[in-house]
Amino acid sequence: MDVRVGDRVEMKKPHPCGEKRFEVLRVGMDFKLRCLGCGHEILAPRSRIEKRIRKIITENTTEQNDV
Repeated sequence: MDVRVGDRVEMKKPHPCGEKRFEVLRVGMDFKLRCLGCGHEILAPRSRIEKRIRKIITENTTEQNDV
């Protein structure tokens, strides 16, 4: 999966604040994401995040469907 820093991702399940979209802050063995609703930052293993991504919205606003 080609996720880059600065991309926005839509997850299958919402964050507790109700928002499904997150901004990617760091990519590697772990992903660091910032919730676009409340600003909370999370750090989680790559495998866990890749399973939960529904859609990747790249910096240049083209959308890719990933399920």
